[in-house]
Amino acid sequence: MLIPCIDLQDGQAVQLVHGRKRELAVADVLGLLDRFGHYAWLHVIDLDAAMHKGHNNRIVRQLCREARRKFKLKLRVGGGIRTVRRAESLIALGVEQIIVGSAAFRQQRPNISFLKHLANRVGKKHILIALDTAKGRIVIHGWRKSLSLAPAEVMSALEPYCAGFLCTDVDREGTMRGVNLAWFRELRRSTRLPIIAAGGVSTTRDISALQKLGMDAAVGMALYKNRLA
Repeated sequence: MLIPCIDLQDGQAVQLVHGRKRELAVADVLGLLDRFGHYAWLHVIDLDAAMHKGHNNRIVRQLCREARRKFKLKLRVGGGIRTVRRAESLIALGVEQIIVGSAAFRQQRPNISFLKHLANRVGKKHILIALDTAKGRIVIHGWRKSLSLAPAEVMSALEPYCAGFLCTDVDREGTMRGVNLAWFRELRRSTRLPIIAAGGVSTTRDISALQKLGMDAAVGMALYKNRLA
C-alpha cells in the first residue's frame, strides 16, 4: 500500500534529499488533501519540530481536522513528539497513530521508561516508532545525530510499546534511486510487527516488492514529481 507524505518546514510542504537539501516546496499545504484524499493513510511530519527549529502546529491541526472531516483519512503524525502531553493532544484531534523518533532513545539506548509511560497513556496501538537509518545506524534529532545502534538490534526491545515501525533509509531518502530491498529484508526478519518502508521509492515496482515483504511504502518525492510509474 502506498502512503503519501506531507513533510512540513517553514509553513510549507517540502521534499528534502537525504533530509537536508530542499528539492521542492508547496505553499498550499491544505490543497494537497485534494490530491491525496483517496488514499487510506496519510503521513504528516513536522520537520521544524523534529529539528528544534520551531513548529507547524497550526497547519498540523488544520490537516488533521480537514483530512478526517472531508476525506475520512487515517493519519499518522510525527516530528518533535517528545512528551506524553503532545501525543495526547494529537490523539484528541483524531490522529490514528503518532510517530515517535528521537524520544524513543536516550543515551544511546531505547528510552523504555518513556515508551512505557506513553503506551500506558495513549495505547500501544496508537504508537509507531521511527527507526530512521543512515550508513546502517539509527539517526535522530532531524537525522543530525547518529546512534551506535542498528534498527535490527533494538526492534525486539521496542515491540512491547508500539504497533509497528516506520523505517526510513536516509541514504536514499528523496533520491528516487529505488529501494534497498536487502536492507528491508533484514528488517522484516527482525520483527513480527508491521513495517512502513521509506526512502528511494520511485516506481510501482518498488511498492510491489515491498508489499511482497509485507510492508507498506511511505512515498514523498516520486509523488510530488509525478514520477511514480
